[in-house]
Amino acid sequence: MAAVMALALSGLLVLAMTGVFIGIGKGFTATIERSSADIIIMQPGATSLMGGPSGVPRRFIPLAYRNPQVIEVQPLDGAGGSFQSVKNVDPTMSQAERARQGAPKQEFVQASIIDTTPGAVTIPTDYSQDLVDALRQPYTIAIDETAVTKLGVRLGDKALYNGQTVTVVGITRGYPNMMQANIVMSRDTLRMLGQADTGPRVGPLMIKLRDPAQAQLVAAQLNALGDGQWKAWTRQELADANAGAMFEEGILVIIIGGCVVLGTIIGVAITWQTLRGAIMANIKEFASLRALGVGMGSLNRIVMELSFWVGLVGVAAAIGLTLLVQMFAMANAVIIALPPVLLIIVGGGLVLIAVVSGALSLGILKNSQPADLLR
Repeated sequence: MAAVMALALSGLLVLAMTGVFIGIGKGFTATIERSSADIIIMQPGATSLMGGPSGVPRRFIPLAYRNPQVIEVQPLDGAGGSFQSVKNVDPTMSQAERARQGAPKQEFVQASIIDTTPGAVTIPTDYSQDLVDALRQPYTIAIDETAVTKLGVRLGDKALYNGQTVTVVGITRGYPNMMQANIVMSRDTLRMLGQADTGPRVGPLMIKLRDPAQAQLVAAQLNALGDGQWKAWTRQELADANAGAMFEEGILVIIIGGCVVLGTIIGVAITWQTLRGAIMANIKEFASLRALGVGMGSLNRIVMELSFWVGLVGVAAAIGLTLLVQMFAMANAVIIALPPVLLIIVGGGLVLIAVVSGALSLGILKNSQPADLLR
């Protein structure tokens, strides 16, 4: 049992830490990955949404419509500004006095922009129609539930965004931002707030197709049409690139690598000593088998087989514990992403740790001498 728990905790350490960092990345890219866009156009030098230049010239918008499969093209727009709750705020008090009373302080927020026309390509697929209808009203915003406490506002409250009054009409889920609080508003509200993007360059172009099943083919056609001026990604290709870009960050690799090394040391040390103790406790039984003619090779195979099954049970326990942690995290609006490839890699590593621990324990079998039974 101790060996299984050691493997389970080692797996939990690696899975949870890696899943948290992947979840943080997905929080940044959720607007695109959950949109109804089938293709995203960015600069040819971009390697992901966060890697390289992603904005494109505005003149690319009409060019994308030259493909007959394209039915809608909208730029991914964003903004930022100061945010201050005005709930229970006495304007005659100084900033220091409000801080002493625990009033919400001014925060800098990042704004994500959607179009509120029915079926717009920039609307995330998990947005309800009621939320979209509410954001269609002027000077309205939505915030993620993880930002409620930080920003000091709740549903129906008013706040100041860049000095102008806005109303919170929606609370979203699954869009956490560990760096800055995120708000959502319509493109019309952004224009009314004086932040409309009217320049010659826009953000990545989000494209909706008549037949989403043709996304791979249309992306290749758009790349040919662009002649090197842009790069068209399918939504899944960009999601995979975004996930891979997370592991190109040096500090992230160091943290996850440290967790893997620590988990391996803990797993091998405890599992090895536990298996060794189990063999020592049953040394007379092994000696009896040798007295009956069972060879050392067969005994070694028995130990290795037991180690393998300990590894499998440890993998199941690690995944179970991680799923429980994931459920607890989701209840607190924190994303822990567990892609299947991560489960396979960590599971294989835990089985390998168990097998190596079993191999290190084989030496103790040499003490199982049949003559010991006569003592």
